[in-house]
Amino acid sequence: MRTAVHPGKMTRMGDPARSLKPVTLEDLLALAGDERGYEVIGGELVQRAMTSGAHARSVNRLGGRIGDPFDRPPGRRGPGGWWILTDPTVEFSSSEIYRPDIAGWRRDRVSHAPTEFPVRIRPDWVCEVLSPTNRKNDTIYKRRTYHRHEVPHYWILDPMEETLTVLRWTSVGYAIVTDATRGQRLRAEPFEAVEIDLDELFGDVAE
Repeated sequence: MRTAVHPGKMTRMGDPARSLKPVTLEDLLALAGDERGYEVIGGELVQRAMTSGAHARSVNRLGGRIGDPFDRPPGRRGPGGWWILTDPTVEFSSSEIYRPDIAGWRRDRVSHAPTEFPVRIRPDWVCEVLSPTNRKNDTIYKRRTYHRHEVPHYWILDPMEETLTVLRWTSVGYAIVTDATRGQRLRAEPFEAVEIDLDELFGDVAE
């Protein structure tokens, strides 16, 4: 159950509050600088989960593992070819404005870094890192939106279970390409050029 915050009223998804006007970008901006702590999901203003140290560590480590070789022009100290952003605000529609933990855009499709607020260009890859209070948002509500808007690649990183699920868009839903856990190394689409060590994402590894 996710807590949704409406201007002047608190409610929860599933409660009979359908008479409320759907929240939009203007409502988000009206939070006077605090909008970064919220998303709009299904037309409701939803406070983002408080992140744990494990969550932050996983975001930083995966962001570095993907960003270092890929967030650059092709052929410069790595495969390159992507714009990789951490915690961007992406507007999929007026009722779906998300802040994915990490997102990427292919440079051959998007010529400039999508740093505007909000970004209105559909990402080519999204990774959400689960927290205890946001699991349903990321695995159900946001997953449906990403599929509806044809985000080709969706990763779900779970620091509690220490797993990485790699999903690929198909016309009938996201297909699981692979599930990985501690002790495994993998090359996962669309970043097969680098090997990811799951132990490195979730803990320390020997030098």
